[in-house]
Amino acid sequence: MRIGLYPGTFDPITLGHIDIIRRSATLVDRLVIGVAINRDKGPLFSLEERVAMIEVEMARLQEQTGTEIVVHPFENLLINCAHDVGAQVIVRGLRAVADFEYEFQMVGMNRALDSSVETVFLMAEAKHQAIASKLVKEIARLDGDVSRFVTPAVKAKLLAKLGK
Repeated sequence: MRIGLYPGTFDPITLGHIDIIRRSATLVDRLVIGVAINRDKGPLFSLEERVAMIEVEMARLQEQTGTEIVVHPFENLLINCAHDVGAQVIVRGLRAVADFEYEFQMVGMNRALDSSVETVFLMAEAKHQAIASKLVKEIARLDGDVSRFVTPAVKAKLLAKLGK
């Protein structure tokens, strides 16, 4: 069984993330969405809230793709998370050249730690390339419309979290 791991903070999950997940699901038999705790980023949503939002979105996507999709919170090294879930492949999404430089370093370090785990990059669809969770939160904070960037369920959670 080919197992892939798509890690991220997902604060909140966006249509860009969902696009990468949908496309990743065609490459593996089981896709694990690794939700990073990452206290350094100071997420708006708690780990439990992020996991719950992702699980709602993944239930729909799993039906569409036929691929098993599971959500797995983690706070250890990415390569150790890959070992924990049995992943042979780490999936990373790229939006722009700036993402590549950081990802290039991450791949090098992960390969030094375990060269048997491959990393696959998927470019975000053109309509999703500008979407970043950080920007979505900022738009919502400033009363902008985030409908083009997140699902209706995520939008509702985001606005409720911001007291709007």
